[in-house]
Amino acid sequence: NAGTTVMNNVKLCSLAESLGAVETMITHPATMTHVDVPAKERHARGLSDGLVRISVGIEDPDDIIDDLKQALEKV
Repeated sequence: NAGTTVMNNVKLCSLAESLGAVETMITHPATMTHVDVPAKERHARGLSDGLVRISVGIEDPDDIIDDLKQALEKV
């Protein structure tokens, strides 16, 4: 799905749940934080299987934008 494609193609973002760190992180709630929540319930809460969550860190904003653009182009 689109969320997995984006996660697999970012180069700058770390795939991780919130660690209290300062680097940009990306998560896929359907397979990480909400994996134990039934799909029907996730969808009712607005957590689609294609949803990704990005926590922006202190890297150069242009680097973050460029990384996300190149990953989204692969969807």
